[in-house]
Amino acid sequence: MKRFVKTYYGTLLIVAAVLAAWIYFTDVAKKINPVLFPNPQAVLLAFWKSKGLLLEGFISSMQLFLSGYFSAVIAGIAVGLAVALHPALRKPLMPIFHALSPIPPTMYIPYAIALLPTFKSASVFLIFAGALWPILLGTIQGVLLIDRHYLDNARALGLRSGKLLTKVIIPAALPFIFNGAGVALGFAFIILTVAEMFGAKSGMGYFIQYYSNFSDYKNVVAGMIFNSLVILAIMLIFDKIKNKYLFWTQIDDKTL
Repeated sequence: MKRFVKTYYGTLLIVAAVLAAWIYFTDVAKKINPVLFPNPQAVLLAFWKSKGLLLEGFISSMQLFLSGYFSAVIAGIAVGLAVALHPALRKPLMPIFHALSPIPPTMYIPYAIALLPTFKSASVFLIFAGALWPILLGTIQGVLLIDRHYLDNARALGLRSGKLLTKVIIPAALPFIFNGAGVALGFAFIILTVAEMFGAKSGMGYFIQYYSNFSDYKNVVAGMIFNSLVILAIMLIFDKIKNKYLFWTQIDDKTL
């Protein structure tokens, strides 16, 4: 606990300041609309009463999120490696990738709903489409930026095909792959929330949309806080995994 406080004391101070301001403007000064901006006590009570629905929404959302995101990770790394290592593929495909990657995945919503059999499959596709490009392009960039001397030295040591890929190419490209995967993680959450607001019957985004339709803003704020906590937890897990595999890139604060 002491280590956590020492590491995140700045963050904790900011959260405490925001909470204090929230209490002041809603309970003390009372200068803002109490319907749109309920006080912390009302939000906390709504959070507690809706904990079952929030948990149900979390499970539903994670089914969509994990399916779409990990499909994008697998496809992005596999296709990225293939394209980066084969110029015959890279030359015709890169212009297409650059043309398609800026298109917001939300543009595909009408087609996903019309062509795919269920809302679940449409949502998974949209999350996949949103997460794919950062991972794919990050993988390609990571491979192309590997110093040719490393590859020449590896081949001189007898590393070929599979071993060259797993022992040299992928480890060298990992910083770019993880960077793309981190960006994709944020995109995937945004697309998940948007998708659930349109056609879902459960989920974290659906919870917020449902109560906003009834102007029940204490539950809306509770849902927003719950979403933020879930995203924060997943990002922290991602950072733990990233630091484990990229330990050699970490900078000791004491050296700065």
